[in-house]
Amino acid sequence: MAIGSGLPFSVNGQLPELNEPTLITMLSGWIDASGAAAAAMETLLSELGAVPLITFDADTFIDFRARRPTMELRSGVNTKIIWSTPEIRVGRDSLGHDVLLLVGPEPDSAWNYFATTVSELAVQLKVRRAIGLGAYPFGSPHTRPVGLSCTSPNADLVENLPYAKNSVDVPAGLEAVLEQEFYHRGITDVVGLWAQVPHYIAAMAYPAAGATLVEAVAHIAGISVDANPLRREAAIQRERLDQLVLNNPDHADMLRQLEVAYDETRGANLDSRNDTNAQVLFTGDLPTMDELAAEVEQFLKDQH
Repeated sequence: MAIGSGLPFSVNGQLPELNEPTLITMLSGWIDASGAAAAAMETLLSELGAVPLITFDADTFIDFRARRPTMELRSGVNTKIIWSTPEIRVGRDSLGHDVLLLVGPEPDSAWNYFATTVSELAVQLKVRRAIGLGAYPFGSPHTRPVGLSCTSPNADLVENLPYAKNSVDVPAGLEAVLEQEFYHRGITDVVGLWAQVPHYIAAMAYPAAGATLVEAVAHIAGISVDANPLRREAAIQRERLDQLVLNNPDHADMLRQLEVAYDETRGANLDSRNDTNAQVLFTGDLPTMDELAAEVEQFLKDQH
Protein backbone atom coordinates (compact mmCIF):
# COMPACT_ATOMS: atom_id res chain seq x y z
CA MET A 1 0.00 0.00 0.00
CA ALA A 2 1.45 3.32 -0.95
CA ILE A 3 1.21 6.14 1.58
CA GLY A 4 -0.86 8.90 0.13
CA SER A 5 -4.18 10.74 0.20
CA GLY A 6 -7.54 9.02 0.46
CA LEU A 7 -6.32 6.37 2.90
CA PRO A 8 -8.12 5.62 6.19
CA PHE A 9 -5.18 6.72 8.34
CA SER A 10 -2.65 9.48 8.78
CA VAL A 11 1.04 9.15 9.54
CA ASN A 12 2.86 11.26 12.11
CA GLY A 13 5.73 12.36 9.89
CA GLN A 14 7.18 9.56 7.76
CA LEU A 15 7.07 5.80 8.21
CA PRO A 16 10.38 4.90 9.90
CA GLU A 17 12.83 2.23 8.88
CA LEU A 18 12.38 -0.45 11.51
CA ASN A 19 14.36 -3.63 12.14
CA GLU A 20 11.87 -6.54 12.06
CA PRO A 21 9.58 -5.11 14.76
CA THR A 22 7.05 -7.04 16.82
CA LEU A 23 3.47 -5.76 16.56
CA ILE A 24 1.44 -6.04 19.79
CA THR A 25 -2.34 -5.56 19.68
CA MET A 26 -4.76 -4.70 22.48
CA LEU A 27 -8.03 -3.11 21.34
CA SER A 28 -10.53 -2.17 24.04
CA GLY A 29 -14.15 -3.26 23.81
CA TRP A 30 -13.64 -7.01 23.57
CA ILE A 31 -13.13 -9.56 26.36
CA ASP A 32 -10.65 -8.29 28.94
CA ALA A 33 -11.41 -9.70 32.39
CA SER A 34 -10.10 -7.44 35.17
CA GLY A 35 -8.66 -5.12 32.53
CA ALA A 36 -5.59 -7.36 32.58
CA ALA A 37 -4.72 -6.92 28.91
CA ALA A 38 -5.19 -3.15 29.18
CA ALA A 39 -2.86 -3.06 32.21
CA ALA A 40 -0.30 -5.10 30.31
CA MET A 41 -0.48 -2.76 27.33
CA GLU A 42 -0.12 0.33 29.54
CA THR A 43 3.03 -1.19 31.01
CA LEU A 44 4.41 -1.96 27.55
CA LEU A 45 3.65 1.55 26.28
CA SER A 46 5.46 3.07 29.26
CA GLU A 47 8.41 0.68 29.23
CA LEU A 48 8.97 1.10 25.49
CA GLY A 49 8.53 4.88 25.42
CA ALA A 50 5.95 4.48 22.66
CA VAL A 51 4.85 7.52 20.66
CA PRO A 52 2.03 7.88 18.08
CA LEU A 53 2.96 6.82 14.56
CA ILE A 54 -0.28 6.08 12.68
CA THR A 55 -3.79 7.30 13.51
CA PHE A 56 -6.77 5.61 11.86
CA ASP A 57 -9.74 7.59 10.59
CA ALA A 58 -12.33 7.57 13.35
CA ASP A 59 -15.30 8.32 11.10
CA THR A 60 -14.48 5.25 9.01
CA PHE A 61 -14.17 2.76 11.86
CA ILE A 62 -15.94 4.11 14.96
CA ASP A 63 -19.67 4.48 15.65
CA PHE A 64 -19.73 7.56 17.87
CA ARG A 65 -23.37 7.10 18.84
CA ALA A 66 -22.37 3.79 20.43
CA ARG A 67 -18.97 5.03 21.63
CA ARG A 68 -19.42 8.72 22.24
CA PRO A 69 -16.48 11.13 22.51
CA THR A 70 -15.80 12.90 25.81
CA MET A 71 -16.59 16.57 26.24
CA GLU A 72 -14.17 18.37 28.54
CA LEU A 73 -16.34 20.84 30.45
CA ARG A 74 -14.71 23.40 32.74
CA SER A 75 -16.97 25.88 34.61
CA GLY A 76 -19.51 25.66 31.81
CA VAL A 77 -16.91 26.09 29.05
CA ASN A 78 -16.69 23.33 26.45
CA THR A 79 -12.91 23.34 26.22
CA LYS A 80 -12.40 20.33 23.94
CA ILE A 81 -13.81 17.10 22.52
CA ILE A 82 -11.70 13.99 23.14
CA TRP A 83 -12.05 11.37 20.41
CA SER A 84 -11.19 7.73 20.93
CA THR A 85 -9.42 6.42 17.85
CA PRO A 86 -7.36 3.32 16.98
CA GLU A 87 -3.69 4.07 16.47
CA ILE A 88 -0.31 2.43 16.07
CA ARG A 89 2.46 3.63 18.32
CA VAL A 90 6.15 2.88 17.97
CA GLY A 91 8.68 2.26 20.73
CA ARG A 92 11.99 0.58 21.45
CA ASP A 93 13.27 -1.46 24.36
CA SER A 94 16.56 -0.94 26.20
CA LEU A 95 18.25 -3.45 23.90
CA GLY A 96 17.29 -1.54 20.76
CA HIS A 97 14.44 -3.80 19.59
CA ASP A 98 11.71 -1.99 17.65
CA VAL A 99 8.13 -2.57 18.76
CA LEU A 100 4.80 -1.44 17.27
CA LEU A 101 1.68 -1.27 19.46
CA LEU A 102 -1.86 -1.22 18.06
CA VAL A 103 -4.10 0.38 20.70
CA GLY A 104 -7.42 2.17 21.09
CA PRO A 105 -11.02 1.05 20.66
CA GLU A 106 -11.91 -2.02 18.65
CA PRO A 107 -13.52 -0.71 15.42
CA ASP A 108 -17.32 -0.80 15.30
CA SER A 109 -17.50 -1.33 11.55
CA ALA A 110 -15.50 -2.09 8.39
CA TRP A 111 -13.56 -4.89 10.08
CA ASN A 112 -12.29 -6.39 6.84
CA TYR A 113 -11.13 -2.98 5.64
CA PHE A 114 -9.39 -2.29 8.95
CA ALA A 115 -7.71 -5.70 9.08
CA THR A 116 -6.52 -5.37 5.48
CA THR A 117 -5.18 -1.88 6.15
CA VAL A 118 -3.33 -2.92 9.32
CA SER A 119 -1.86 -6.04 7.74
CA GLU A 120 -0.62 -4.14 4.68
CA LEU A 121 0.98 -1.55 6.95
CA ALA A 122 2.57 -4.38 8.94
CA VAL A 123 4.13 -5.76 5.76
CA GLN A 124 5.43 -2.29 4.81
CA LEU A 125 6.91 -1.86 8.29
CA LYS A 126 8.59 -5.29 8.00
CA VAL A 127 6.80 -6.74 11.03
CA ARG A 128 8.35 -10.08 11.97
CA ARG A 129 5.83 -11.28 14.55
CA ALA A 130 2.44 -10.24 15.89
CA ILE A 131 1.06 -10.78 19.40
CA GLY A 132 -2.49 -10.08 20.58
CA LEU A 133 -3.53 -9.63 24.22
CA GLY A 134 -6.73 -10.55 26.05
CA ALA A 135 -8.07 -12.00 29.31
CA TYR A 136 -11.13 -14.04 30.25
CA PRO A 137 -12.77 -15.33 33.45
CA PHE A 138 -11.67 -18.82 34.41
CA GLY A 139 -12.39 -21.31 37.18
CA SER A 140 -9.05 -20.87 38.93
CA PRO A 141 -8.08 -19.71 42.45
CA HIS A 142 -6.05 -16.57 43.05
CA THR A 143 -3.61 -18.70 45.06
CA ARG A 144 -2.24 -20.32 41.90
CA PRO A 145 -0.12 -18.84 39.08
CA VAL A 146 -2.08 -17.14 36.30
CA GLY A 147 -2.55 -19.49 33.37
CA LEU A 148 -2.38 -18.50 29.72
CA SER A 149 -4.11 -19.90 26.66
CA CYS A 150 -3.13 -19.19 23.07
CA THR A 151 -4.62 -18.87 19.59
CA SER A 152 -2.88 -18.82 16.22
CA PRO A 153 -3.48 -19.83 12.59
CA ASN A 154 -0.02 -21.42 12.71
CA ALA A 155 -0.48 -25.01 13.94
CA ASP A 156 3.26 -25.62 14.28
CA LEU A 157 3.64 -22.53 16.45
CA VAL A 158 0.72 -23.53 18.69
CA GLU A 159 2.15 -27.00 19.17
CA ASN A 160 5.41 -25.59 20.55
CA LEU A 161 3.88 -23.01 22.90
CA PRO A 162 3.57 -24.01 26.59
CA TYR A 163 0.06 -22.60 26.93
CA ALA A 164 -3.44 -24.06 27.07
CA LYS A 165 -5.05 -24.87 23.72
CA ASN A 166 -8.84 -24.89 23.53
CA SER A 167 -11.30 -26.33 21.01
CA VAL A 168 -14.49 -24.27 20.89
CA ASP A 169 -16.60 -22.16 18.53
CA VAL A 170 -16.96 -18.65 19.98
CA PRO A 171 -17.61 -15.12 18.70
CA ALA A 172 -14.38 -13.60 17.42
CA GLY A 173 -12.77 -10.32 18.28
CA LEU A 174 -10.88 -8.22 15.76
CA GLU A 175 -7.59 -9.52 17.14
CA ALA A 176 -8.51 -12.99 15.84
CA VAL A 177 -9.31 -11.51 12.43
CA LEU A 178 -5.91 -9.80 12.41
CA GLU A 179 -4.23 -13.13 13.20
CA GLN A 180 -5.65 -14.56 9.98
CA GLU A 181 -4.74 -11.47 7.92
CA PHE A 182 -1.16 -11.42 9.18
CA TYR A 183 -0.72 -15.14 8.61
CA HIS A 184 -1.99 -15.03 5.02
CA ARG A 185 0.35 -12.11 4.25
CA GLY A 186 3.40 -14.06 5.34
CA ILE A 187 3.69 -12.95 8.96
CA THR A 188 3.46 -16.51 10.25
CA ASP A 189 4.84 -15.88 13.75
CA VAL A 190 1.48 -14.69 15.08
CA VAL A 191 -0.21 -15.56 18.35
CA GLY A 192 -2.99 -14.38 20.64
CA LEU A 193 -2.26 -14.63 24.38
CA TRP A 194 -5.15 -14.87 26.85
CA ALA A 195 -4.74 -14.58 30.61
CA GLN A 196 -7.04 -16.76 32.73
CA VAL A 197 -8.46 -14.55 35.51
CA PRO A 198 -10.18 -16.12 38.55
CA HIS A 199 -13.85 -15.66 37.78
CA TYR A 200 -14.66 -14.17 41.19
CA ILE A 201 -12.08 -11.41 40.63
CA ALA A 202 -12.99 -10.66 37.01
CA ALA A 203 -14.84 -7.45 37.90
CA MET A 204 -11.87 -5.92 39.73
CA ALA A 205 -8.28 -5.21 38.77
CA TYR A 206 -5.99 -8.25 38.86
CA PRO A 207 -2.39 -7.11 38.29
CA ALA A 208 -1.05 -10.67 38.47
CA ALA A 209 -2.71 -11.40 35.12
CA GLY A 210 -1.32 -8.22 33.56
CA ALA A 211 2.17 -9.09 34.77
CA THR A 212 1.89 -12.60 33.34
CA LEU A 213 0.93 -11.20 29.94
CA VAL A 214 3.84 -8.73 29.96
CA GLU A 215 6.30 -11.49 30.84
CA ALA A 216 4.92 -13.77 28.13
CA VAL A 217 5.22 -11.00 25.52
CA ALA A 218 8.81 -10.31 26.61
CA HIS A 219 9.66 -14.00 26.30
CA ILE A 220 8.03 -14.57 22.91
CA ALA A 221 9.21 -11.30 21.36
CA GLY A 222 12.67 -11.37 22.93
CA ILE A 223 12.31 -7.83 24.26
CA SER A 224 13.30 -6.32 27.60
CA VAL A 225 10.37 -4.96 29.66
CA ASP A 226 9.91 -4.72 33.42
CA ALA A 227 6.79 -6.32 34.90
CA ASN A 228 7.93 -5.74 38.50
CA PRO A 229 5.55 -2.80 39.17
CA LEU A 230 2.60 -5.05 38.31
CA ARG A 231 4.12 -7.86 40.38
CA ARG A 232 4.36 -5.57 43.40
CA GLU A 233 0.70 -4.59 42.99
CA ALA A 234 -0.17 -8.27 42.67
CA ALA A 235 1.60 -9.10 45.93
CA ILE A 236 -0.35 -6.42 47.79
CA GLN A 237 -3.64 -7.62 46.33
CA ARG A 238 -2.80 -11.26 47.15
CA GLU A 239 -2.34 -10.37 50.84
CA ARG A 240 -5.68 -8.55 50.91
CA LEU A 241 -7.55 -11.36 49.21
CA ASP A 242 -5.99 -13.97 51.47
CA GLN A 243 -7.02 -12.00 54.54
CA LEU A 244 -10.58 -11.57 53.30
CA VAL A 245 -10.89 -15.30 52.65
CA LEU A 246 -9.32 -16.35 55.98
CA ASN A 247 -11.78 -14.19 57.88
CA ASN A 248 -14.68 -16.26 56.56
CA PRO A 249 -14.57 -20.07 57.02
CA ASP A 250 -17.18 -20.65 54.33
CA HIS A 251 -15.13 -18.82 51.75
CA ALA A 252 -11.93 -20.47 52.88
CA ASP A 253 -13.62 -23.81 52.19
CA MET A 254 -14.79 -22.55 48.83
CA LEU A 255 -11.26 -21.46 47.91
CA ARG A 256 -9.87 -24.87 48.84
CA GLN A 257 -12.45 -26.51 46.60
CA LEU A 258 -11.24 -24.37 43.73
CA GLU A 259 -7.63 -25.25 44.53
CA VAL A 260 -8.40 -28.96 44.52
CA ALA A 261 -10.26 -28.79 41.21
CA TYR A 262 -7.52 -26.63 39.67
CA ASP A 263 -4.68 -28.89 40.82
CA GLU A 264 -6.43 -32.08 39.82
CA THR A 265 -6.78 -30.85 36.24
CA ARG A 266 -3.02 -30.23 36.16
CA GLY A 267 -2.00 -33.46 37.82
CA ALA A 268 -0.60 -31.63 40.83
CA ASN A 269 0.18 -33.43 44.08
CA LEU A 270 -1.00 -31.20 46.90
CA ASP A 271 0.84 -33.22 49.56
CA SER A 272 4.20 -32.45 47.94
CA ARG A 273 3.84 -28.68 48.40
CA ASN A 274 4.97 -26.72 51.44
CA ASP A 275 1.52 -25.23 51.85
CA THR A 276 -0.08 -25.90 55.21
CA ASN A 277 -3.47 -24.68 54.02
CA ALA A 278 -3.42 -27.27 51.25
CA GLN A 279 -3.37 -30.11 53.76
CA VAL A 280 -6.90 -29.28 55.01
CA LEU A 281 -9.18 -30.15 52.11
CA PHE A 282 -12.91 -29.66 51.87
CA THR A 283 -14.53 -33.03 51.14
CA GLY A 284 -18.03 -31.91 50.18
CA ASP A 285 -19.47 -31.79 46.66
CA LEU A 286 -17.75 -29.25 44.42
CA PRO A 287 -20.24 -26.47 43.54
CA THR A 288 -20.73 -25.15 40.04
CA MET A 289 -18.83 -22.10 38.79
CA ASP A 290 -22.06 -20.06 38.90
CA GLU A 291 -22.55 -21.00 42.54
CA LEU A 292 -18.97 -20.12 43.36
CA ALA A 293 -19.22 -16.79 41.56
CA ALA A 294 -22.44 -15.91 43.38
CA GLU A 295 -20.85 -16.84 46.72
CA VAL A 296 -17.78 -14.67 46.23
CA GLU A 297 -19.73 -11.76 44.76
CA GLN A 298 -21.89 -11.72 47.88
CA PHE A 299 -18.78 -12.06 50.03
CA LEU A 300 -17.15 -9.05 48.39
CA LYS A 301 -20.36 -7.01 48.77
CA ASP A 302 -20.44 -7.87 52.47
CA GLN A 303 -16.82 -6.71 52.77
CA HIS A 304 -17.52 -3.51 50.78
